[in-house]
Amino acid sequence: MRIILLRHAESLGNVDELAYCRIPDHALPLTPKGEEQARAAGPVVRELLGGGPVAAYVSPYVRTQRTLQLLELGDIVTRTVAEPRLREQDWGNLQDPVEQEIQKLKRHEFGHFFYRLAHGESGADVDDRVAAFLAELKDRMKEDLDHPNIVLLVTHGLTMRLLCRRVFSWSIDLFESLSNPNQVEPRILTLHNGTWSLDRPFPQWRPSPDGTTQ
Repeated sequence: MRIILLRHAESLGNVDELAYCRIPDHALPLTPKGEEQARAAGPVVRELLGGGPVAAYVSPYVRTQRTLQLLELGDIVTRTVAEPRLREQDWGNLQDPVEQEIQKLKRHEFGHFFYRLAHGESGADVDDRVAAFLAELKDRMKEDLDHPNIVLLVTHGLTMRLLCRRVFSWSIDLFESLSNPNQVEPRILTLHNGTWSLDRPFPQWRPSPDGTTQ
């Protein structure tokens, strides 16, 4: 079994933080550069997936849906599921720019995992929902003999890190030391003889305080 994790291409929110104040997070589009990134990533992702069949689970946000569309994998993806549990961490509805900066500072001081954003989620909340998704995916693949054993998840950077945290039981300290991957930069989870492996680590902005490593 293989799971290819892919962060969406560059979105408007990645280059203009004030966009969150006028457009709902789920509706933020890709930038023209992001559209180019997604198209260019298509052959790379196709090679990782092999000849298929592939099951694609995608966050229902506009930027993730569009990224998957531009990969042009329709001939090998045999089922596509819009999965809300793979969405971005919820920062609340339209955001006030001053309050947004306050929330970011508080989150940095308190910790990205436990701090619950006002009207939104904590990292722990996201951790719980990706755990539920993983458990359901495991059961679905066991019960549905037609389910492909190659899975593509098109999602968000923090969601990718927390999904891996669950798979490998990483410490909270280790999680909080990790940075998001670049746009459309994949990570590959492989299950072999009951043990998961990750093809390459996430970048780290500091050593993990408890000394644990990926």
